[in-house]
This record gives sequence, structure tokens and C-alpha cells, in this order.
Amino acid sequence: MKILQDTFSKRIYLILGLASIIGATQSCAPRPVYRRPPPSSSPPASSPKVPPAPAPSPVEEPPRTPLPQESKIREQDLKTKSPITPPAAKETVKPPLLAPPEPTTGPLPDDSSLLAKITPGTPPQRAASLRLTEEGRKLLEAGDAAKALSRLEKTIVIDSTNPYGYFYLAKTHYQLGRFKESLSFLDVAESRLSSEPFWLAEVHALRGENFRALGMSDKAEASYAQALRLNSGNRTANDALTRSQKPTQATSH
Repeated sequence: MKILQDTFSKRIYLILGLASIIGATQSCAPRPVYRRPPPSSSPPASSPKVPPAPAPSPVEEPPRTPLPQESKIREQDLKTKSPITPPAAKETVKPPLLAPPEPTTGPLPDDSSLLAKITPGTPPQRAASLRLTEEGRKLLEAGDAAKALSRLEKTIVIDSTNPYGYFYLAKTHYQLGRFKESLSFLDVAESRLSSEPFWLAEVHALRGENFRALGMSDKAEASYAQALRLNSGNRTANDALTRSQKPTQATSH
């Protein structure tokens, strides 16, 4: 029993001695030097380099020209408070008017017969209106304007496109002293007789008679002259201009 205890104690001493030796050797051994990890082979991602903006070039200022003396505002101008007038507008040049067509110089054949205008191809309404117009014309020549008026008013009721009915209505109103009514009927007759120079001359001559009766001598002479341009043989215009020239001739003598 004692022998076992001695053996066990010896082993314990042996283990402790080995442990102390190992600890001493570890404490005396040099410690390893700390080294930084080597950089990786791939280059680090770098932000794209932005080229620096070029420096702005100096702006050369244009040479300053002195203002004209007229544009300077003076103190005495402000004190006077003169009104500012706008600049004068430029005159617009009007284009020249086109020359009127050459008028008929010679006398035209008499076309006053209304019954001659009734042909086999004339519509019945126009034929009846022309017959009434002829009756009214004869009553006017006889001096019965009131009776002629009733006849002529029926002419345009039957056929409102009959231009000769409007002309003789204008002539009837002229003889009755209704000059403005006569001028109104002449306007209608003129618009419907644009292709008949003989009748257009009659319209202008009768218009001159109305203007003369209203005291518009200038317009009357212009209408007479227009009638003679269309038909130099117009009796009404010739007689009127002859009457207007007689007083001047008498005074010249």
C-alpha cells in the first residue's frame, strides 16, 4: 500500500515539473511580428475624374459711343412741359385709277320703241308689261302724268324685271315734281340697263334734269356730260347744255 502511494506521488511531481518547464519555454519564446495584410491585386474603384471647367475668357466690352446731343434731356425741357407730338405719318401713294372704257362718240340709232321689243319669243308677262309701258309713255307725252302713273305702276307688278317700266316711272315722278323718288327709280333702271348704251344715256340725262331741279348744277352738268359720252345724239342732254351756255354767251357780249 505504501508503495502505491509513493508511485502516485512521484507521478504527480513529474507532471507538475513538466508543466512548469512547458510554461517557462512558452514565456521565453519571441512573439510573432504583426504584419498588415497585403493589398489586393484588383485596383480599388475610383470615382471618374471630371476635367476642370476652363476659366471664362474675359469679355471685351464694345467701345462706348457718345449719345447725340439731341437725345439728352435737359432740365429746361422738363420745366417747359411741352406736349410730345407723334412723328408725321408717311404719305401713302395711291395707285392711279384705271381709265374708263372709250365711250361711244357718234349718235346711236333710236331704240325708244317698246313695241318693237315684243317678239314671238317674248314671254307673255314681259309682252303685257311692255304694252302697258308704251301706253304710259304716250300718256306722259300727252301731259297726263297722273294717269300715266297708274298705268306704269302696273307694268312692274306684272313684270318686276322690266327696266323700261322703272325708267318711265322715274320720268313720271319727275314731271310730278317728285325729284327724289325719280332718282330712286333711275337707280333701279340703271342697274338693269347696263348693256344698252342708248337707254343708259337716257337715264343719265333724266338724272341731270332731276339734279338741275334740285339746284345741284354741278351734278346736273356731270350727268349730262355722261349721257353725251354714251350717245352724242341724246336730245335731253344736248338741249340742257345748250341752255346752260346761252347765259354765259350773252354776258360775254
